[in-house]
Amino acid sequence: MRLYLDSAKKRLLSYKDLAEKTFRQLNDQQIHWQPAGQPNNIYIIVKHMSGNMLSRFTDFLTSDGEKPWRQRDAEFIDDAPDATMSDLLDMWNKGWDCLIAAIDSLSEEDLGKTVYIRTEPHSVMDALNRQLSHYPYHVGQIVFLGKIMRADGWDSLSIPVGQSQQFNDEKAAGK
Repeated sequence: MRLYLDSAKKRLLSYKDLAEKTFRQLNDQQIHWQPAGQPNNIYIIVKHMSGNMLSRFTDFLTSDGEKPWRQRDAEFIDDAPDATMSDLLDMWNKGWDCLIAAIDSLSEEDLGKTVYIRTEPHSVMDALNRQLSHYPYHVGQIVFLGKIMRADGWDSLSIPVGQSQQFNDEKAAGK
């Protein structure tokens, strides 16, 4: 079971890293950019993710994951159009720090315990799996928006197109 907790943490942190590699390619104005149709901008997505993490993982084992103080609907409003990348990263890290501290505090025995999200019971493992599907969804949105904005200036976050064989050869050679 410790293997599961370590794996969950590793996977979550890999998605955190993907988003942060995207943030490093953007400026203060770009975090507020929205394509036509009013979809969420990066600032809103981060605001939502941080709010979700703080709600779900504050007092994780002892209180419902949907805290009474959370204002979920307000997370989808860009109420700080002058917020900078630094502001965004502060909000981002606050959520991630809460999530990682909660995972680090768990013991193997905790995985079978029941926690609640909006009064719905979940095993701790299921609650973690729920977030393992939720956060990558939003990180994908962040990466996609970043890629749109950077266009030809985008630095690939994975194996660049046309370099798969080279990557595989290097991996096989132990590089």
